[in-house]
Amino acid sequence: MQHSELILVLDFGSQYTQLIARRVRELGVYSEIHPFNLSIEKIRKLKPKGIVLSGGPSSVYAPDAPHSSQELFSLGIPILGICYGLQMIAYQLGGQVDTSARHEYGFAEVLIDNTSDLFAGLNGPMKEGRMTIPVWMSHGDALTKLPRGFEPIAHTNNSPICAIRNVEKKIYGVQFHPEVVHTVQGKEILRNFVFTICGCRGEWNAGSIIDEKVEEIRTAVGSNNVICALSGGVDSSVLAVLLHKAIDDRLFCIHINNGLMRKDESEKVVRLYRDSYHFNLDHVDASDLFLDRLKDIIDPEQKRKIIGKAFIDIFEQEAKKMSTVKFLAQGTLYPDVIESASSKGPSHTIKTHHNVGGLPEKMNFKLIEPFRELFKDEVRAVGRELGLPEEFITRHPFPGPGLAVRIMSDITKEKLRIVREADEIFTEEIRKAGLYESLWQAFAVLLPVQTVGVMGDQRTYDNVVALRAVRSLDGMTADWAQLPHELLARTSSRIVNEVRGVNRVVYDISSKPPSTIEWE
Repeated sequence: MQHSELILVLDFGSQYTQLIARRVRELGVYSEIHPFNLSIEKIRKLKPKGIVLSGGPSSVYAPDAPHSSQELFSLGIPILGICYGLQMIAYQLGGQVDTSARHEYGFAEVLIDNTSDLFAGLNGPMKEGRMTIPVWMSHGDALTKLPRGFEPIAHTNNSPICAIRNVEKKIYGVQFHPEVVHTVQGKEILRNFVFTICGCRGEWNAGSIIDEKVEEIRTAVGSNNVICALSGGVDSSVLAVLLHKAIDDRLFCIHINNGLMRKDESEKVVRLYRDSYHFNLDHVDASDLFLDRLKDIIDPEQKRKIIGKAFIDIFEQEAKKMSTVKFLAQGTLYPDVIESASSKGPSHTIKTHHNVGGLPEKMNFKLIEPFRELFKDEVRAVGRELGLPEEFITRHPFPGPGLAVRIMSDITKEKLRIVREADEIFTEEIRKAGLYESLWQAFAVLLPVQTVGVMGDQRTYDNVVALRAVRSLDGMTADWAQLPHELLARTSSRIVNEVRGVNRVVYDISSKPPSTIEWE
């Protein structure tokens, strides 16, 4: 869909590329990510107000290094190069990049040589007559010779040329990463680029998203009916309410209880959407079917595929009862789309995203994905604007395969009972402590381990539950949450005493990367 204002992000393989788009959107301007080799013709068609060249792991001189077209710099569109993007600008326009005498990874102190345009309005202590700001570096190469027409506007002790600009062509570059939270005033730098240099107004917000998506849905669907899977998670809940706003009673929701959900989840979903919203809601209890298909399955990727296939089979079965339905709505998010593709060819699969593709053609549905270009926080903002209960909006992300990937072994009713009860206790204690909304995710995991314990003066040989809580802005990176010891002690005591079959509780102190948030 064409947007009135667009900042285009060209991806050169950085782990932070999504953050660039998110930061720009937080400023109220729509941003979209495309591969580094997007054709000039397509760029012109998108009509971006500005272009950001992301960082990346390559050296510009490497044989297989990703290079954009030189014509990019002649389009008259403002450009900001970040890290590798800065080096690309220099490489393409006649500057020079060399291996740095000392690699810079982590915090660095940047001295600002020119506080106009890109660095306007920043605050920091003075050193050597210049303002300094803390930034986040991640590079091995450095710019050693400026392209013609450019001037240096910042430096570090290790990088004499740390930021550059060509005011006439509106081309800028920084060696550090303004998109990460570790660069304290990074958002202000991006704001300067987006508003001062690119001339954006900033009209992208929850209200405008709703108006845009409602019109988009009505245009796509016409007078036809739509079917939607309503799990009760943030994405499906907001999607259902948005669809209902757009097409009213032509929306038909299916809630499938797969037996892998959190405690009392199905009951809450059915009660809210049948009683409060008066949706057309078909409730299917397929717990036995899912458990039967998952019998003796241990491999997490297999679990995901089996669960996804079971969902599709049930959808096909229920869809036959609704011959008037022509469209299937799905809550695919922008990160799902990005992570299922790669800017440089096939990427290594960490885990299958069941929301992207995978629908058999014989279902004869046309697919609509209103959230395909939205991040999770934007979906939450839309939900609030639509008046969805805060309990559903602030719920922590929950994996599509549910508790099946929080059991590190085969799935049984007994194991589901254990992990479900432990998870509920952990959530209760976090809520009591007033910490729930400050966490990105918190949950319990049942390990394939039994340990010796002593309970009531008797020897036990029971299960181990691991607790996981992380803080994150977007789920792309995450730090383990340093929860109060008293909270962990209460949770551990309650789980061991109240959840039959558990005699030990451990706490996961791994961050992402190198770990993932979920264990499977």
